[in-house]
Amino acid sequence: MGGPGDPPEGTSEGASGGEDEYRSVVFDESFVRAARLQEFSAQERMADHAPAVRRRPTLRRGLSRQALILVMLVAVAFGTAIYMGVRHPYTTPTAQQPAEPLRMTVIPLSPQGKVPGAADAEYLYAHSPAAQFGIGGEGVPLPAARRTAHFSDSQVIAALSTAKDFIVESSLYPAVLTGAQIRPARVLVDPDQLDQFDQSFEHPTADGRHEPTGWLVRFDPARVQLADRKIRVQGTLEATEADSSTLEVTADGTFVYALRPTDSAAPASASASASASAGSGAQAQVSLFTVRRELRFRFDRDDLRMHQAQVIVSSVQAGPLSCADDSVTYLRPLLAGQTAKAGGPAGTDPYATSGATALCGTLAAGAQPKV
Repeated sequence: MGGPGDPPEGTSEGASGGEDEYRSVVFDESFVRAARLQEFSAQERMADHAPAVRRRPTLRRGLSRQALILVMLVAVAFGTAIYMGVRHPYTTPTAQQPAEPLRMTVIPLSPQGKVPGAADAEYLYAHSPAAQFGIGGEGVPLPAARRTAHFSDSQVIAALSTAKDFIVESSLYPAVLTGAQIRPARVLVDPDQLDQFDQSFEHPTADGRHEPTGWLVRFDPARVQLADRKIRVQGTLEATEADSSTLEVTADGTFVYALRPTDSAAPASASASASASAGSGAQAQVSLFTVRRELRFRFDRDDLRMHQAQVIVSSVQAGPLSCADDSVTYLRPLLAGQTAKAGGPAGTDPYATSGATALCGTLAAGAQPKV
C-alpha cells in the first residue's frame, strides 16, 4: 500500500517524488512574509464583494521615503545657511573693524585789509567769486553712481547720499550754524565715533581730534548772525572702493555765508579797528564769509544699511578770521569794515607729545567781493 501522499500505482519509474519535482516552486517562510499580496481567510471571504486577496503593508526597513526626504531637506537648508553666512553682504558687527577717530585741521585765513561790506547780500554775492555757485544743497550734486567690484550701484548711491546729508546738516542747517543744535549732524555719525563727537563739544581742545569746528560749521552766536539763508555752495563728491568691505567718499566744497553782527554785539566787541559806520543788528552792513571743507568719509556695510558715516578726515580753511582769535569752539568772523587783530596764532609747543600745530593763513584779496 502506498502512503497517503503516494500515487495509487506508486512512484513512477525515473521519478524522484513530488517533493523533488516541485522543489523549484516551493517558497520558504521569509519569501511568503515578504509577499505584497496576501490571501484572505475563508471567514474573511464570506463578506460581500470581498476580493480574494489583499495588499500587505510594506515592511519598514530603515528610514521611510518621507523621512529620507525630510533629512535631505534639512541638510540642504543647513548647507544654504552656512553658505549665506559666509557670502552674505551684511556681515555681523563683530566682523567689522572699529572706526578710526576723526583727524581734523582748522586753518583761519586772515584778511590783508578791511573786510568789504554792502547793504545787500545779493550785491555781494554777485560781485564775488561765488556769483555762479548753487544755493544750498543744490551746490553739491550727486555724481553718476557706478558699481564697484564688491559694491552695487545702490550701495554706492547710499554712500554718496549719506555723505551729502552730513555736509548739508553740518554746513547749511541754520540751527547748526548758529550753535543752537548739533544733533542733525550727530545722528549721521557712526556709533564708534560718537564718544569723540560728544567729547569735542563737552571739552573742546585744539588737539586735532576734539575741535567742534572740525565737525561742523558754527559761528559765535553772540557776535554774528545769518543775513541771508541762501548760502552759496560749490562742491563735489567722489566714491571709491577702499577694499572689499569698505567704500570711501571724498567731498570738497566751498561755502559762502552772508553775515552781519547780532543786535547785542557792540562795535567794540569786534576788532579795535572796526569801522564805526558798520553799525549793528539789522542796520549793519553785510559781509561774506568763506569756508572750504575737504571731508573724507568711510562706509562699511553696516553704515550703508544704517545711513551713517565714519568721518575720518576734516580739513577746514575759513576766513576772514583773526589768527589771534580762538577758532576751536566757534568761528568768529571779521565783519564788514573790520581788520584782523595784531598777532599770530596760538603758540605751538614742540616738546608737547599731544596737540596739533597751530596754523593760520592769509586770505587772498581775490577771495573777497569787489565793492
